[in-house]
Amino acid sequence: MKEINQILKAYSKAKLSGKKTALATVVKVEGSSYRQPGARMLVTEDGELTGAISGGCLEGDALRKALLSIHQKQNKLITYNTSNEDDAEVGLQLGCNGIVHILFEFIEDAVEHNPIQLLQQLELERKEAVIVTVFSLKRNAFQIGTTLFFRKDSPILNHNNEVLSLVSELKEVLETKISVVKKLQQENDNEALIEYIKPPISLVIAGAGNDVQPLVQMASILGWKITVGEGRIAHSSIKRFPKADQVFTAKSEQFLENITVDNQTYFVLMTHNYKYDLGVLKLLLETNCQYIGILGPKSKLNRMIGDLEKEGVYVNEEQLKRIYSPVGLDVGAETAEEIALSIVSEIKAFSTERFGTSLKYKAGKIHDEIEYEK
Repeated sequence: MKEINQILKAYSKAKLSGKKTALATVVKVEGSSYRQPGARMLVTEDGELTGAISGGCLEGDALRKALLSIHQKQNKLITYNTSNEDDAEVGLQLGCNGIVHILFEFIEDAVEHNPIQLLQQLELERKEAVIVTVFSLKRNAFQIGTTLFFRKDSPILNHNNEVLSLVSELKEVLETKISVVKKLQQENDNEALIEYIKPPISLVIAGAGNDVQPLVQMASILGWKITVGEGRIAHSSIKRFPKADQVFTAKSEQFLENITVDNQTYFVLMTHNYKYDLGVLKLLLETNCQYIGILGPKSKLNRMIGDLEKEGVYVNEEQLKRIYSPVGLDVGAETAEEIALSIVSEIKAFSTERFGTSLKYKAGKIHDEIEYEK
């Protein structure tokens, strides 16, 4: 979502300046590639790039293709064969050993539900959604482009009736949370990237000490929504945490009063005040949040469980699975910055259902493969 948010901001800026734009989207990958389907980049007519469709090797040539799309006011699909040695002749030298199909879309603001307008829907609510981009690998074929936005319990936004036959597939992608590329039942060989997009991680930190500052900075780089709160008014100020979206002061029993908890909300308790952390943990056990990280040794958690039992609050097995204490991946962290890295890494791994192990020992591809209909 961070990339999409940056693209939307860049588009708004370009529009105010009267600049024409094109959106480049990776719609299909065969073999290996640095970026996967759904990666996007906005290009302005004066050559400004926002987002990325590769590790930097495609952007130069993609800029030229995007400018051509802007000049001709047409959508274009370009295929880069990164396993082809001839690519070195045009200065690509990718070495990814795969084929990448990229769709370039001219953005015409007057067109209702154009690609940018559909992407803008993602910012209106913190809910998962599906976006459909239709393309054809057939040479000189008409490229429909980003054409549909779907969110549960909301009307479908669409500007091409050809994709309305995909309603059952939209619901399935929203249910499985797995993007797919599906061939449309038409004679024009069109395919559709049916892309699952979840809201950004919301990181809620109980604590406003100095060791929280690098955690906020790292989470901000990843585009997470960040909330910081604790009981000390001198510590919980926006001046100390300029990258946070919200900073507040509250007693532990009031900590959740203005916080919305969804399946993308992650909590870390690190106030260095045992009673405060205990009070917040007691509240969190009554929510459906999936991740509660607690800074400190395992003995601290055991003590918290014991003290809760004295209050008549018994932590069951299901609740215990949601508690990560000591918080963070085992990377040998010691300094505040290293601990922040450890915490961010564990949350990222949890959110993508990974274990945070070294890629050296991973059997198979780095990225989960998108399902392609044969």
